[in-house]
Amino acid sequence: MVCARCKMVVESEFEKLGLQTISVELGEVELQDEINEHQKEVLLKNLQTLGFDLLDDKKTKTIEKIKNLIIDLVHHKNNDLKINLSDYLAENLSQDYNSLSNLFSEIENITIEKYFISQKIEKVKELLIYNELSLSEIADILNYSNVAHLSNQFKKITGFTPTSFKQLKDKNRIQIENL
Repeated sequence: MVCARCKMVVESEFEKLGLQTISVELGEVELQDEINEHQKEVLLKNLQTLGFDLLDDKKTKTIEKIKNLIIDLVHHKNNDLKINLSDYLAENLSQDYNSLSNLFSEIENITIEKYFISQKIEKVKELLIYNELSLSEIADILNYSNVAHLSNQFKKITGFTPTSFKQLKDKNRIQIENL
């Protein structure tokens, strides 16, 4: 779940089954009472119909938490981008970064750093499409050392310079959950 509407939809599905939620956050739902197997099966079916999934095993939950922390950091907490990503993840997940990194790479076939960069590039695309900020301001917001660094990374990932991307008629943005 990456947006408020997603959280509302998920919460609604729990309520339909008579399950009281304490909190619904990105990738995590805390329930007031235990869920039985029948409720879990129905919930899984309903959530999958809506494009969601239930995460049961510890590795998958950890991967989802890493992704959600990165998404939240890049798309909602611009001021916090200046902190060290490895420290941020280790602190928020109370786990050693090396084990988190190894697990992420093993399951996702991409490094945490590359996932982080892909999220930042999607944010750059979004800000370019809105056309409210200069490239220099975008570089500053997303904690790039300079515009050249942002431009080089953008071109490496997308094949376009930021200026070329702005001029495209069809802005090929990738939905966050598909990164």
